[in-house]
Amino acid sequence: MALSLGHIVESLGGELHGDVNLQIEALAPLATAGTGALAFLSHPKYQQQLASTGATCVIVTPVFAEAAHARGACIVTPDPYHYFARLTQLWKKSHSPARLAGVHPSAVVDPDAHIHPSATIGPLCVVERGACIGADTVLKSGVVVNEDCVIGDRCLLHPGVVIGADGFGFAPHQGLWEKIEQLGAVRIGNDVEIGANSCVDRGALGDTVLEDGVKLDNLVQIGHNVFVGRHTAMAGCAGVAGSAHIGANCTVGGGAVVLGHLTLADGVNVSASTTVTRSINKPGLYTGIFPTDDNASWEKNAVTLKHLYQLRERIKALEANVTALQSNENTPT
Repeated sequence: MALSLGHIVESLGGELHGDVNLQIEALAPLATAGTGALAFLSHPKYQQQLASTGATCVIVTPVFAEAAHARGACIVTPDPYHYFARLTQLWKKSHSPARLAGVHPSAVVDPDAHIHPSATIGPLCVVERGACIGADTVLKSGVVVNEDCVIGDRCLLHPGVVIGADGFGFAPHQGLWEKIEQLGAVRIGNDVEIGANSCVDRGALGDTVLEDGVKLDNLVQIGHNVFVGRHTAMAGCAGVAGSAHIGANCTVGGGAVVLGHLTLADGVNVSASTTVTRSINKPGLYTGIFPTDDNASWEKNAVTLKHLYQLRERIKALEANVTALQSNENTPT
């Protein structure tokens, strides 16, 4: 099924330069797009691909409108990446069969769970006693929602997600571990998306909370009693330890770790593979990664790093000596 440029602009807006009847048969990257494809240019570093692309139409900012129109049809919009994101939604809606709400025959739903009539519970899902699934929420195959957990409206949980497993709580006693029963639950807001095989643990006493608009990638671990503020996003394999408080509009890069009981202010961006070991009280980009190098150089730098504190103390002592000498020189005799 093709979509005309006229239909696309009528649905999504933007300023079309070209024939409204041109048919779009595919969405493709700028570098590989061919006839019938629609691509986008969102970053100036790819502008050299604009002249060579075979795309029938390109989505561009006003800065590149003249160059784009010189080669063919274009849609001009202030934010091509956002426009393209909305276009993928329109494309999927036009090309995919309508989603059928309801519970798949292979799913197991406790009679005391509450499933909104417009929600979709996929194959082999499990929804335990007291759980609540909101309107238009979709659980893909194999999702488990444990007892008393609440998931809001328009959420999407991908295959293998587990909501409300026990948090990791054990008390050491005489060389053994005594289990701390996890008596809280998980509360998830509206418009949350959680990637495949991610886990959100239930709270020990209070609840673990994901606010509206949170986005989690695959294989993300959220520990017990964690709070994640609205519209925060975490990439694959990120982990947040128990009782951490993550603010709104934060990002956590792939493989990054936030230690327990820490606080991240609103607007904090954590780079991939960073381990956050202290609370961060101001928005900004934070990185803690030892750079990759050839192994021999890395080992030498690592050895030096181990002696940084001693080097710091020696420098402080030398500075003190220099200050004392300068003071003696300036003292009248």
